[in-house]
Amino acid sequence: MTRLSSTALTGALLLAAGSVSAQDYTLGLSTSQPTSDPLTQAMLAAEERIEERTDGAVDVTVYPSSQLGEDNDVLEQIRNGAPLAVLVDAGRLAPFQAELGILSAPYLVNDYTEYAEITSSPVYEEWVEELAESSSLRLLNYNWFQGTRQSFTQQMIETPDDLQGIRMRTIDAPIWVATVNAMGATAVPLPWADVYSALQLGSIDAAEAQLTGAEGINLQEVTTNVAFTNHIQLFTGLVTSEQWWEGLPEDIRTIIDEELDAAGEEATENTVAALEAVQGRMEEAGVEFNEVDIAPFREATLGVYDEVGLTEARDALQPYLPSASE
Repeated sequence: MTRLSSTALTGALLLAAGSVSAQDYTLGLSTSQPTSDPLTQAMLAAEERIEERTDGAVDVTVYPSSQLGEDNDVLEQIRNGAPLAVLVDAGRLAPFQAELGILSAPYLVNDYTEYAEITSSPVYEEWVEELAESSSLRLLNYNWFQGTRQSFTQQMIETPDDLQGIRMRTIDAPIWVATVNAMGATAVPLPWADVYSALQLGSIDAAEAQLTGAEGINLQEVTTNVAFTNHIQLFTGLVTSEQWWEGLPEDIRTIIDEELDAAGEEATENTVAALEAVQGRMEEAGVEFNEVDIAPFREATLGVYDEVGLTEARDALQPYLPSASE
């Protein structure tokens, strides 16, 4: 072998060793939403882009409809180092990093577009790093807008008093339970996959949900009214294992980070674009929609921040909340 060819071979081996295709990695993306949901569709698109940009070194599989288990169960798998990422709201992260629970707090912002300033703030970034250090959960992004939460019931709801005695399904996280109770209903935490049957069987009377998610499990078949209570702007984020994440080469992390962030933006755009059509289809199915005066609901939930210990977190975010510039 000549000196030139030996050098070339050495260089090729070094390039191969440093390339993203030198080792195979797997990543499972878990969501409670069905394949038809804009969020799942964005995940599937990200799956293709990640595999293409890494020349197949990263094998991505999307698991819709809670195929890997309920979100809290998947979080435990992730804490144990599983190569997964689950799409969850920050309320589920509050047991590990209490301050993050404020991202699911009632009436925190007026509009979904106002979340970007919060999640680009140094306060938020500090909470993300503390979460990774204390619980081995790496919050990759928090830009997946699922929609504004509304009240799906069997009767018209106009005030908090109308919710008295109504058993309403919500997410199994302290901030969500406290919010629904404060709004006047009795909170019933249930897995998303169980909501349809629970309403059908009468074990719950109502559910609070976003329109796209509700249509995904056909809530228009088991409820008759939707009140625009607008109590939470539901953003979610992808959480993965810090141990797994730190074990990836930097170039792989960059590709995954960029594509999943882009997927969140895509999911948000598609969700917003779908809302009017979803409402139209639900109305055709016989569901009635009504506006409410938000003020009584906002006032009723003011105590939630103190109840779940988020007053200091709200104070820390104050410079980045819309009220600070109004």
